[in-house]
Amino acid sequence: MFWTNERRKREANMAAYMRSVRRIIDFERHFCAARGTSIAVESRRYVRGLRRKPVSVIFPDSEPDKIPKDTPRSNPGGQSVKSKTDVKPAAQARRAPEHDFVGTKSTAKNVYVPATKDQVDGLRYERASAGDKRLGRLVSVARSRTFREHQGKILLEGRRLICDALDAGAVPQMVFFSTADRLRELPLDKLRRATLIKVRFEDIKVWSDLVTPQGVIAIFSRPDPLEINFTGRQHSVPLSLICDNIRDPGNLGTMLRCAAAAGCHDVLLTKGCVDVWEPKVLRAAMGAHFRLPVLPSLEWDDIERRLPKPVTVHIADSSSSNATQKVSGAQVGASRKPSRAGDYGWISTRGKNKNMRYEDYESDSDWEDEEHHPTVDTKIYHESWARGPAALVIGGETHGLSAEAAQLAEKTGGHRLYIPISPDVDSLNSAMAASILLFEGRRQLLKRTQTSKV
Repeated sequence: MFWTNERRKREANMAAYMRSVRRIIDFERHFCAARGTSIAVESRRYVRGLRRKPVSVIFPDSEPDKIPKDTPRSNPGGQSVKSKTDVKPAAQARRAPEHDFVGTKSTAKNVYVPATKDQVDGLRYERASAGDKRLGRLVSVARSRTFREHQGKILLEGRRLICDALDAGAVPQMVFFSTADRLRELPLDKLRRATLIKVRFEDIKVWSDLVTPQGVIAIFSRPDPLEINFTGRQHSVPLSLICDNIRDPGNLGTMLRCAAAAGCHDVLLTKGCVDVWEPKVLRAAMGAHFRLPVLPSLEWDDIERRLPKPVTVHIADSSSSNATQKVSGAQVGASRKPSRAGDYGWISTRGKNKNMRYEDYESDSDWEDEEHHPTVDTKIYHESWARGPAALVIGGETHGLSAEAAQLAEKTGGHRLYIPISPDVDSLNSAMAASILLFEGRRQLLKRTQTSKV
């Protein structure tokens, strides 16, 4: 009986305690709900919410200066774990670039400032954003001969070369420049139809072929040499330069520059020559492409048709002789076996006998298969050979003159010209020989013109 009473008392006390706990919980729930908090949720759902992590935090556009941070989350050990993106705003500000991609300077508070319209003297231009690959893509393809021929584009670098092209009427398509001052150095009125893009100087330096880049690169439509507006043509003389198998771009560019300086009427290139729009040729020519007509990739039939009528074609060739020759009363040189450079036909150390035959000549052409061996008289370079419209053929140092060049010289009554040099020197290069012969031809033509006027 006593045990039963004690048990009843304990059950009554436990029931009273549970009722008091329920009252307290109900009071807290109603109190928190009245204050508008979100604590009045089920315990299991509340714990699940704490374990969730947002995929991303998107701030409104009106607050770009706020830096998103991930909330700390707990690991199983109970310690707080910081996210890798939880970086202090000061550190983010230090790593922020001084200029944004449109070039607007950031303020001290790192607040975005809208960019104004980019223009130079009323000419609008674009700014290349980070990762813009247009410059590298265009420069790489413009250096390909196949691309230049199929797409009709050429690459010009530097203020002087671009200005020469614009003055000659070439059509610009795209101009890359590093600063506004570099763009102002060009005739802006001729760039209104071109796309102007401002890029970093470091990007131009990467794609430039120059040791000291000038900060401006332009893509032009490949000009037609017959439609270019050449200046200074009133000072030209009836003298044409024919480049035969010139493979070295530096030599070809130098020869074009000499032809422009000597006032040649035009320059004709055979199909064996290097591309005239090759970047190295452009640099060596120093704008000669836009000072006289340069016609590339011609067959010999096309060359003969483009020459004026009548014309005398002369060739610059090497020679060898086993006997000492006297030319114009002067001793030219002692007999010796020429080196390989002299064998390939573009310069000479001494003359040959009159009416010599090209039986020992080496070139790409098969002379043994020819039924007729051209016979061309030999003449020293300063003797009278330019008496009227003339053309001079210069062969490459490696492949030499073509058989067609000697045949054309024989057909037009031309001569085989040579330059006497010291016996201790093997030879001159083709560009040097061309400059000597071209200026001598100009001198003779001008002298003859002055004599005829008197």
